[in-house]
Amino acid sequence: MMESQIILASLDWIAQFRVLAVVPPAVLYFLAALLVLWSGHRVGRVVMLLMPVLGMFQLAAMFAIKPNVTLSLLDMSLVVLRVDSLSLLFALLFNIAALIGVIYALHVRDRLQSVSAMCYVGSALGAVFAGDLLTLFIFWELLALSSVGFIWARRRPESMAAGMRYLLVQIVSGLLLLAGALYLYEQTGSLVFNHIGLDGPAGWLILVAFGIKCGFPMFHGWITEAYPAATEAGAVFMAAITTKVAVYALARGFQGEELLVYVGVTMTCFPIFYAVIENDLRRVLAYSMINQLGFMVCGIGVGTTLAVNGAIAHAFNDVIFKGLLFMSMGAVLLQTGRINASELGGLYRTMPKTTVLCIVGAMSISAFPLFSGFVSKAMIVTAVLEEHYEWVWLALLFASAGVFHHAGIKIPYFAFFAHDSGLRPTEPPTNMLIAMTISAVLCIGIGVFPLVLYQMLPFDMVYSPYDATHVLAQLQLLWFSALAFAWLNLRGWYPPEIRSVNLDVDWLFRKLVPGVVSVTMPHLGRIGEHLTFGIGQGLQRMGGFLARGLVVLVGQATSIRLMAMYLVIVLMLYLFLDGLMMLVG
Repeated sequence: MMESQIILASLDWIAQFRVLAVVPPAVLYFLAALLVLWSGHRVGRVVMLLMPVLGMFQLAAMFAIKPNVTLSLLDMSLVVLRVDSLSLLFALLFNIAALIGVIYALHVRDRLQSVSAMCYVGSALGAVFAGDLLTLFIFWELLALSSVGFIWARRRPESMAAGMRYLLVQIVSGLLLLAGALYLYEQTGSLVFNHIGLDGPAGWLILVAFGIKCGFPMFHGWITEAYPAATEAGAVFMAAITTKVAVYALARGFQGEELLVYVGVTMTCFPIFYAVIENDLRRVLAYSMINQLGFMVCGIGVGTTLAVNGAIAHAFNDVIFKGLLFMSMGAVLLQTGRINASELGGLYRTMPKTTVLCIVGAMSISAFPLFSGFVSKAMIVTAVLEEHYEWVWLALLFASAGVFHHAGIKIPYFAFFAHDSGLRPTEPPTNMLIAMTISAVLCIGIGVFPLVLYQMLPFDMVYSPYDATHVLAQLQLLWFSALAFAWLNLRGWYPPEIRSVNLDVDWLFRKLVPGVVSVTMPHLGRIGEHLTFGIGQGLQRMGGFLARGLVVLVGQATSIRLMAMYLVIVLMLYLFLDGLMMLVG
């Protein structure tokens, strides 16, 4: 009774800050980015530390007031701030991730990364509070533009190329989202972002747009290339935000679509094989991210209260434990200059704190009881079995065992134990250890007290992960997985950590397509006239479609407004084609 009175009194006090509650959080973060840009390093660090704290206080004010802010643009009503339990939980998650990421990066004196971090978090918050598809599209593209700075900040030729490919993929995702939004507006006369479904072409376009950002099969190549190419701190921010915004969008727009069950289970399984043979440990974590995203997508596809809550809870936990693993590998990279498993080993001797913190993250992602991964993954697996997806349930069990192999064992074993590499690095800077410790405490705290997280989930439910069946089944799975790893290692059958290049789907875009273009280019002259005529007709039809969509979109807007929006879309198409030509060339 006393606790309830204290909570109500606190909410009444917070509700006085009505002005703060109606300001879109993205605006505050963008203003912080300007301050960081034009201030010194010390002032910038203070601003970056204060922003997530201010952001969480703002969320408390929003929770008390539940504002709804709309703007009029081109005779349309745009919902730039829609507050509900789903958006609030993801916003809280991104603010927590921002605070941990900023602490982790306090030693970094790079204005590009600092400004990118503030703009990136602001764009993510803008996306989760967007109440219409046009506002979502704007922040969807800002996510790409702000996060590419983390890749380019390494200032290496391979990072510059990876950043261009990353930006190209993200822009394509945004263009598909815009096309779907236009199509949906033409059909329904509304841009409101609620459940969309797959009843028409608009839904499919938007689903593919979300799927690209979420790492659906055949669209996942950007994750395994961009994350290892980013800076140590940049990878931590990227692992927390981009794909989780896509999970939020899927939960909002495509909850209960059965197709996602099969897409998700595919995502959980195929990355395991790549992760086991991969040498770059940050790329192993990138494949592991696709695996964990598969659990979330599968839960969203099942669509029951338990399944969707499980997917959202797992997204929350994944940001914490996957961030902890990326931070520990970032510390190894910073201190040794190496990240390949074949070049590491024996680091526990001089980096014992980092070793212990990495093991906490590994146990969490492996879903050990009393760790955060267990209390959310169990919800998804239980929901799948309750809805009689028996084969999917078996595949998720296989995927869970694979997670323990490539993330729970491989990451800490080859980095800190295995053979002695002869490296004797010191512990990373104190701020990095503090950030990793905060994440480790959250991993254990959520695992021990899951009701704290369950009470924040968007749908009411009654569920307890700690019953004898769940605990014993998970312990058996982990035990036999560890036994298999040990046996394969002793027999010499486990894939060795060697220098190699693993061919993935990105090979099709980076090698096959440019190769086909270079081979066919000399022959294009003979059919140039036919192609020109065909392309001209195609562009004429495309232009007519875009024009019709835009006319419907702006209604009775003046010709200046129509021309302005048309030029924006044409400019985006031009940038996309220009980037594609650079890539092919």
